[in-house]
Amino acid sequence: MSAAAVTRRSRAWFDQRFASRFGRGWLAAGFVFLYLPIVSLVVYSFNDSPLPSIWNRFTLKWYVALVSDREMLAGLGLSLQVAFLTACGSVVLGTLAAFALVKYRRFTGRTLFSGMVNAPLVMPEVIVGLSLLLFLVSVQRLFGFPERGMMTIWLGHLLLGMAYATVIIQARLIDLNPSLEEAAMDLGARPAQVFMLVTLPMIAQSLASAWLLTFTLSLDDVVLSAFLSGPGATTMPLVIFSRARLGLNPSVNAMATVIIALVAIGTITASYLIARAERERQRAIAQAQRGG
Repeated sequence: MSAAAVTRRSRAWFDQRFASRFGRGWLAAGFVFLYLPIVSLVVYSFNDSPLPSIWNRFTLKWYVALVSDREMLAGLGLSLQVAFLTACGSVVLGTLAAFALVKYRRFTGRTLFSGMVNAPLVMPEVIVGLSLLLFLVSVQRLFGFPERGMMTIWLGHLLLGMAYATVIIQARLIDLNPSLEEAAMDLGARPAQVFMLVTLPMIAQSLASAWLLTFTLSLDDVVLSAFLSGPGATTMPLVIFSRARLGLNPSVNAMATVIIALVAIGTITASYLIARAERERQRAIAQAQRGG
């Protein structure tokens, strides 16, 4: 082997090793940038010092104080209720909107409908919140309903969540094989039965993804909640935001740690269930192919 060939191979090996290590280094730096603040928040939630940035000693007193913090617990309860209702409503409305856009290519007002569904994705939340506030105030003056509170917060979050859910579910519907639905109709299934028994199980993963995403978006939303909340209806992000202007205490870190733990458990559980369902589906397809 010539010296030039050896040099080229050595250079190629060096470039490959450098690219691999460089990529791993950037990946590690990205994870550190994303998760180091979260880890520090969790660590300082066990800090005995009243100053959130100075470590004193390990303690659980901030978690004990959190139990008696009625304002924070009430905000958490309201946020969880709104997030749950928003996620469920967003998945239902997003599924219907995505199904209409994918299955019915031509109908009067389709372009306008698609634009209105996707508008909340590109519009600033400040504009959306202000427009909703003005609209709901006008409706309340005419009909005396709804008053600003949980209902108005939910309507605002539902508007935003439906747009995200529609995009996720629409992407999954586009990738579906239409021959499966056609075969079900050829066997005598009605359109409603095809949707419930064939289409819905095939898009179950996208429904779960849309539910988790919209739940998270609703849980940590500040802008829409600030415009649409009313007396006695303050979500957890608004409570934290209002306290941040006066100086945070470690009880906020304790609440954040609890939320992180709940979200982590929910995400891991959902990922496991989705992966298991996908394995069972692939196993059933393989068995059907062998049987055929």
